[in-house]
Amino acid sequence: MGTVTTADGTTIFYKDWGPRDGQPIVFHHGWPLSADDWDNQMLFFLSHGFRVIAHDRRGHGRSSQTSSGHEMDTYAADVAALAGALDLRGAVHVGHSTGGGEVARYVARAEPGRVGKAVLVGAVPPVMVKSESNPGGTPIEVFDGLRAALAANRAQFYIDVPSGPFYGFNRPGAEVSQGLIDNWWRQGMMGAANAHYECIKAFSETDFTEDLKKIDVPVLVAHGTDDQVVPYEDSAPLTVELLRYGTLKAYEGYPHGMLATHPDVVNRDILEFVKS
Repeated sequence: MGTVTTADGTTIFYKDWGPRDGQPIVFHHGWPLSADDWDNQMLFFLSHGFRVIAHDRRGHGRSSQTSSGHEMDTYAADVAALAGALDLRGAVHVGHSTGGGEVARYVARAEPGRVGKAVLVGAVPPVMVKSESNPGGTPIEVFDGLRAALAANRAQFYIDVPSGPFYGFNRPGAEVSQGLIDNWWRQGMMGAANAHYECIKAFSETDFTEDLKKIDVPVLVAHGTDDQVVPYEDSAPLTVELLRYGTLKAYEGYPHGMLATHPDVVNRDILEFVKS
């Protein structure tokens, strides 16, 4: 593990495992988590000879708790600083949820040769919030509710989310993992309340349409059809339509947190895409 200091003095924590001459896979976590959310994937791809890297977004995990920069342009600039410091070439960038938006913004602007492929899993692009141009989106009142719950009692809110819609544990017959719930809470409470509060706007209102159009590398778009956080119909199919080299992989009945509930299936499919 290590740290990178960005142009504005922010310290970004990252993990970097595996052979330095191996193809790098960079993992971008969702809100309000940390690099720790990728433990399963990092171990899996490490065992297949890849160099695996995951960072804590500013205001999350072990990175600086800054007073500003909690929006997608700065998130992408922080990734660029990390990629430059590690001199990553031909990297595969894998983003979940908010991290998928971060990947789209970064890859669209990355220096030539830095990125080989990208993977968006349960990701927020093209845009989440409902509007005249996005009639199938999620109403702004839903995101206002998230902000209100966070401000009122963040600790309880960070139990309620993973206990319910994030992993689909609110569905009849779901096999509930208390460990996943506890680890989600642990990661969330490591970060800064202000960063998490402002990130809700970043992940819900940022329009990634132009970013997706600019991406010129192959992209796998993987999404569960029972995603209660980022609804499938307003995300994955629309994203693939905007990509030059996009492949859609729908997972029937899988939840938003399918990387944790069904890692064996999703990891295998990402590996196949990376090697193709």
